[in-house]
Amino acid sequence: MEQKEIEHLLIEAKELTNHNEYVIIGSLCIYGAITEPPHAMTLSNDLDLYPKNDPGRASEIADKLGYGTNFQSKYKYYADATSPKLATLPDGWESRLNRLDFDSGITAWCLEPHDAAISKYTRYEERDKRWIRAGLKAKILTIPTLEYRLRETVMEPDEMKKVKKALAKDKEYIRNLTSTGPK
Repeated sequence: MEQKEIEHLLIEAKELTNHNEYVIIGSLCIYGAITEPPHAMTLSNDLDLYPKNDPGRASEIADKLGYGTNFQSKYKYYADATSPKLATLPDGWESRLNRLDFDSGITAWCLEPHDAAISKYTRYEERDKRWIRAGLKAKILTIPTLEYRLRETVMEPDEMKKVKKALAKDKEYIRNLTSTGPK
């Protein structure tokens, strides 16, 4: 999804809720950190969001602009309702949100990429792995910061073990990438 599509979706969300500030926590939060992120970090066609000052209305947005709606059929992208409690995130994530202002007067508060990566490690599907590795390769994400943020994250022991294993694989990926050059 491109930034103009995000703005379009947020304008439609504002029409429904009369809110002009949203929190974006999924893959597309990358736009809050970098204007032109790697393509592999912008492949998502769903915008994980909630109104900043009224998170409970996210489902109302998804009902009208979400998956399976006329909006999604017409534009091929959609809103996915989330909440501040849904994702597994490091302590202090709210203080690290990146502000993204649009010409329409709408503001998106975007999850900081390392915080988003920690959440992605808990699921670590192929799309999450691709997003994280694109961020590492572009030096948007760094292993030391990911390791620090992981220490600041509360999760079940089995989940922590899984995340540490995935992070170790990505650490090896970066080590191989820097020793052999870009692939």
